[in-house]
Amino acid sequence: MGKNLAEKIITSHLVEGEPVPGREIALRIDQTLTQDATGTMSYLQFEALGIPRVKSKFSISYVDHNTLQNGYENADDHRFLQSFSRKYGLYFSRPGNGICHQVHLERFAKPGETLLGADSHTPTAGGMGMLAIGAGGLDIAIAMAGEPFYFTMPGVTKVELTGRLRPWVTAKDIILEVLRILSVKGGVGKIIEYGGEGITSLSVPERAT
Repeated sequence: MGKNLAEKIITSHLVEGEPVPGREIALRIDQTLTQDATGTMSYLQFEALGIPRVKSKFSISYVDHNTLQNGYENADDHRFLQSFSRKYGLYFSRPGNGICHQVHLERFAKPGETLLGADSHTPTAGGMGMLAIGAGGLDIAIAMAGEPFYFTMPGVTKVELTGRLRPWVTAKDIILEVLRILSVKGGVGKIIEYGGEGITSLSVPERAT
């Protein structure tokens, strides 16, 4: 039996374990991202590892959340994130460049690669054919150190799309209908993968919705 896209990416990045739903596996991570509400703690944890440079293929620090400067705290965090990026080899996205998950989708998402992000919207990059997973700060630090990400192998639910969207119907309506059918808990422990002829008429922003 052929593999779906998620299974192909997982198999090509598998470091440990068997890709059987419910079993623990370890994946090699290609890219990481953080934003300024999560990056500071993640980078302090990375520094504690004593590794001179990041070992992931691509890592980036976005500043897009705590941009109001009512005190010195946010500014200090931003200076730390910038200096950390320079020292350890990360890209740095300054305030005003845009929201992390949207900028990453437009600039850095790469089909077939894995992305681990300390932001709840990290799966947006799945619209470009990545396996994009939201995770905690320590997980990001470990991935930047070149170590694999351990998690439970998810099941894959395929949503078959046929035809084209009618006027005044958007990609948001598709996911709302999926939520109605599966419920908000229907995606727990699952990857929702879309396929079928209908996917060809959706733009990348629509696929990332």
